[in-house]
Amino acid sequence: MINIILFGPPGSGKGTQAAKLLEKYNLLHISTGDLFRYEIGNKTELGLKARSYMDKGELVPDSVTIGMLRNKVEANPDVEGYIFDGFPRTVPQSKALDILLAEKGEEVTMLLELLVNDEEIVSRLLERAKVSGRSDDADESIIRNRIEVYKKNTTPVADFYAKTGKTHKINGIGEIEEVFERLCGKIDVTCSC
Repeated sequence: MINIILFGPPGSGKGTQAAKLLEKYNLLHISTGDLFRYEIGNKTELGLKARSYMDKGELVPDSVTIGMLRNKVEANPDVEGYIFDGFPRTVPQSKALDILLAEKGEEVTMLLELLVNDEEIVSRLLERAKVSGRSDDADESIIRNRIEVYKKNTTPVADFYAKTGKTHKINGIGEIEEVFERLCGKIDVTCSC
């Protein structure tokens, strides 16, 4: 199995690249946003728990998020692997993911970190706001705050996997196909796919 964490700041192209990688490698895309929407929309026990925290403006505890992730993995036992998008966001979530995969005799194959400078991210998100309608993409100060939150809270995940040689930095600037080829090159060399 190939288990890839697709990693990068908001606007780095994770969603675009994940869609292309899924198709090429027959992987299951696991996005925390999708997990939350599914569980909350279907009013599952975990969805109701998550909603109770979100309604108070609080972060959903890792135990709830991991439970949702476990449900998704267990519901799809016959896939060739996973692309984790937007997860893990913290080192404790990384450790929980490692435990979940180890229970299935698997491990994270690699973390592919899309490197995009701050000015490019701001430009991309402001452009995306024109079609997405997302208010957090339309305000430069909010975008810059999201970048700083990412750097402070999320980049330690890349460092965590770097300790085992699993983090690979990929230039995320260029045409979509150029970035895709860079990602595929690293996957093919690392996994002998």
